Amino acid sequence: MAFHFNLTTVPGYFLQDEPDTDPDAFNYVSSNFGLINRTYNTDTDLDIRNTTQWQRFEHHLNSLNQESHHKSPNATYRLLFLGRHGEGFHNVAEEEYGTKLWDCYYSLQTGDANITWFDAHLTTAGIKQAQIANGAWKKQIEHKVPFPESFYVSPLHRCLATAETSFKGLNATPVPFRPVVKELLRETIGIHTCDKRSSASHITTSYPDYIIEKGFANGTDPLWRPDARESNSMRDARLRDLLYDIFEHDANTVLSLTAHSGAITSILNVVGHREFALATGAMIPVVVRVEKVPGPKPGIEIEPPSGVPSCDE
Repeated sequence: MAFHFNLTTVPGYFLQDEPDTDPDAFNYVSSNFGLINRTYNTDTDLDIRNTTQWQRFEHHLNSLNQESHHKSPNATYRLLFLGRHGEGFHNVAEEEYGTKLWDCYYSLQTGDANITWFDAHLTTAGIKQAQIANGAWKKQIEHKVPFPESFYVSPLHRCLATAETSFKGLNATPVPFRPVVKELLRETIGIHTCDKRSSASHITTSYPDYIIEKGFANGTDPLWRPDARESNSMRDARLRDLLYDIFEHDANTVLSLTAHSGAITSILNVVGHREFALATGAMIPVVVRVEKVPGPKPGIEIEPPSGVPSCDE
């Protein structure tokens, strides 16, 4: 029998959920990842004088899952930590040349006389942003943050590097840091060479502890095209399929996904979260209710891909 998932954001836990939180001014590091200082109806189970806000939140999240197990056994509550990669050389190039020239000419190139942005690597600033994320996690671990039980990462180098610097060595759980590289957890695909991934063998050589998902193609990037770029709705459908795959095969409650601005925009869209643009290196936590229901997945009106824009327009 065919089935799909109903995905619904559960607001009220993080400042990023709130409509009056300005993404441009928000700092996830200084705000405890955005965790709202509030009470929960499950606080009566605890000695709140000796528990942190994170511990009370985690207890509440676990209680939601326990209650759901009895009332709606096909529904679970998941906590997603969605992290954007640090600054890459492609970000620097787009800022230098301007978005118009970047889109119509420079993004089609693999670099210029000074830098390379094919499968873009992190800049020094981008590495620093990932180090800041690592320090932020260390601080929140002291406050008993529910640490991710599973890690997923885009196959593009800037995300592979960001995830490693952000999480490796934290030792918050006995589970070693071995993220799964997911083909679909990518930036908008096509035309821009910064979004064309390297081969599986290159990824394995660079990050031998990472797990390449089953079916991941080696050699030439099978999804990237030099003459067509995904529409936003195509990207939404792809990221929804990614979430369906993860939720079907991973029963863990707390998940980390290291990805891209466009990918995170689509994830937030398909789970019904408000728009919340992330700066490079930033992160957003989201509570999602995941309900497995019979029937084919709902349709998405798919707009066609776009071609290379003209620099004369």
